[in-house]
Amino acid sequence: MVGVGYTLMCEQTGPKELVEQAVRAEQAGFDYLVISDHYYPWLDAQGHSPYAWSVLGAVAHATSRIKLMTYITCPIRRYHPAVVAQKAATIGVLSDGRFTLSLGAGENLNEHVVGAWPHVHQRHEMLEEALQIIRPLLDGDNLSYSGNHFEVPEAYLWDRPETPVPIAVAASGPHSVALVTEYADALVCDNPDAAVVRMYDEAGGTGKPRYGQAAICYGPDEDACRKTVHDQWRWAALNWTVKAELPGPESFVSASDHIRPEDIAQLVPCGPDLEAHVSAFQKYVDAGFTDVAFVQVGVEGQPMFLDWAQDELLPRLREL
Repeated sequence: MVGVGYTLMCEQTGPKELVEQAVRAEQAGFDYLVISDHYYPWLDAQGHSPYAWSVLGAVAHATSRIKLMTYITCPIRRYHPAVVAQKAATIGVLSDGRFTLSLGAGENLNEHVVGAWPHVHQRHEMLEEALQIIRPLLDGDNLSYSGNHFEVPEAYLWDRPETPVPIAVAASGPHSVALVTEYADALVCDNPDAAVVRMYDEAGGTGKPRYGQAAICYGPDEDACRKTVHDQWRWAALNWTVKAELPGPESFVSASDHIRPEDIAQLVPCGPDLEAHVSAFQKYVDAGFTDVAFVQVGVEGQPMFLDWAQDELLPRLREL
């Protein structure tokens, strides 16, 4: 059965409300939670960006069953990889082994706050070095590491869960899929891309988890949902090569000015139609994903969405 997740969107919700959403999502029957790890929102209209790891600690304490996952942490600029490993191990302990660390090469939007944003080729090198540091630390090794980008003279994690924290890595092509296969336990891909899943299988990922994320906007009024999606989610229509490079929310506002409500509504199902939202999920299932997390766009609709998910969406998905 495909796991169904719920996204804690730090860009659109404050920290206390995120913890409340996590508790309600567990009650509703979701299998896992993913949380975005950003310094800025994508657009000013979203209006939030609390520290994801503080929220995760509170969520780990406030929940008991539901699995937890970052989506996605960048370990190459804003955080040193050795510190990412320590944070992940601590959340693993606090959650009694419910946590998965998901990693990726990040975006300028969030990482430039501590210095210049590296070139894409350098970022990929840095991500591989980060994995070479994080993986052994989570496995309980004493680590000394000297790379082109990172130095770890000596490190050891004193508090770790009994089972090492699993690592998932975002991939979109052959190079990143190779990183997943060599260093990680699971694949992450933002699009229902069957080709990436096939590459992962061919590289040795058969039988391992593949995580995706489907954005929707449930609500009784389709037009109102479209306005919400255009106001808060139109940045998602941009190509990832653009999204990775823009430096701030004002840049995303400018870059997405040309996107109309009807354009973004083609990417994000809007309104009360259950089957339209199920279809967004099904695309990932058909592409070979094992776990799919919903993003409910818009902060105002979260309580209504969670009630609807418990009563209608999750029972329908269990039928698939």
